[in-house]
Amino acid sequence: MRREPKELLVDLASDSVGGRVLAASDELLGAKEELLHWSDSGAGWETRRRRGSGHDWAIVALGLPGVVRRVVIDTTGFAGRQPSQASVESIHLPGKPDIVELARDPRRWIEIVPRSRLASDRENDLVVASDRPTTHVRLVIYPDGGVAGLRLLGDPIPSQDALDGRTETDLAALRSGARVVDCSGGYLSSPNDMLDEAAGGWLTHRRRTPGHEWAIVRLAGRAIVTRLEVDTTSLAGNAPESVAVEAVDARHASLRSLRKADWKPLLAATPIDSDSVATFADLQVERAVTHLRLSLHPDGGITRFRAFGVSEEPWTSPN
Repeated sequence: MRREPKELLVDLASDSVGGRVLAASDELLGAKEELLHWSDSGAGWETRRRRGSGHDWAIVALGLPGVVRRVVIDTTGFAGRQPSQASVESIHLPGKPDIVELARDPRRWIEIVPRSRLASDRENDLVVASDRPTTHVRLVIYPDGGVAGLRLLGDPIPSQDALDGRTETDLAALRSGARVVDCSGGYLSSPNDMLDEAAGGWLTHRRRTPGHEWAIVRLAGRAIVTRLEVDTTSLAGNAPESVAVEAVDARHASLRSLRKADWKPLLAATPIDSDSVATFADLQVERAVTHLRLSLHPDGGITRFRAFGVSEEPWTSPN
């Protein structure tokens, strides 16, 4: 069973990326929308006490369609009121299906988390043994109760519109299907935040030892990268002294093999200014690549990292 580092997975259902709860069997004691809000107020989705047979459920539309790797069902604040068990099902219906289409045939839903016992007053972290693409999930709770929050952590997948083989695309954007898969570890905010237009960027610890901070970005698709942008807007006083970018063609490589891969310089170490956008078009690698390694010397923050190119070979391709 694949176990991805939780810190580098993307919450595909977060309301910050457009995730929505479309329907729920009951929400008398807590609105269904609270399932994705993750506030500290103690709010959450809560159903009435069930007096007959059956169970409750909620259908969530992912903000970023993708492959769900781990599911976090949080029962914090619901001690004594949490469901005793839960399961999770998924379906892949691109476009804008209505709720009737989603609910029409239960056999179209595939179980990705089997019925599992939930611990009280904590985050229940459940690994998913599936690589199937997903646009919607159905959380089923047995028999009833309250859930403080739901996270669907995984890999965004590229849309056909993004990788049509003709259109220049930011291949390092979360919405295109990219993700940071490895990093040096010293960070105050997730390195994936520099790939998300709605987030505040990646900020590292202040390095007090030799070396530098780095992050490996798996591009949305295999492509020749023609242009890079390194944006430090709103990071005055926190920008790196310089940045460098290396590239490798290593589709579906493991983290261990990526660290040992034959990385080629794409952009030599270059000083950058704070609170500015630097564009680099004179790049050193002229062959298709799948991953970029961005190095910050010695540390600092990046508001947005962009890598432009044209691709029709998504990271999900088996070849």
